[in-house]
Amino acid sequence: MSIEPPHEDDSAVRSAPYTLEQTLSGVVMGLIVLISFGNVLARYFTSQSFAATEEFSIALLIVLSFVGSSAAFAFDRHIRVSFFADKLPPAGRAALEWLSFAVTASLFAFIAFHAGVLTWDQYRFEETSPALGVPQWWYTVWMPVLAVALVLRLILTRVRGRA
Repeated sequence: MSIEPPHEDDSAVRSAPYTLEQTLSGVVMGLIVLISFGNVLARYFTSQSFAATEEFSIALLIVLSFVGSSAAFAFDRHIRVSFFADKLPPAGRAALEWLSFAVTASLFAFIAFHAGVLTWDQYRFEETSPALGVPQWWYTVWMPVLAVALVLRLILTRVRGRA
């Protein structure tokens, strides 16, 4: 198993300095840091924390997970154990890559469907969040949207032949 990405020259692949996934990851990480740091300061100076910060942080961590996964797949830097795949002939490795693509795309399509059902149920039954009392679907609507975006990114990456 190597730690080097298979495509060393990413500059030929990228036309812009940062992709949408990379930009969103940075923005979301920055928001999480600001929210967490603000909560730490509030606790330090007032001995009380902001109850709503956990809701926002969890929602942003979910967004970050999907966006980060998309970036990892886009640049072929996702985690893999290639011990057995490296022992296969090139045709076997190619078949294994297609199997990996199919399983991953199916998993995220499954997540998109069921997260969509969850979001719809939360909307329909007017569930509210515990701390702020805002509609719960405001937080979960991003799961199906980003899961579908991730499946599209996987397909695009597979069609371009980079994964």
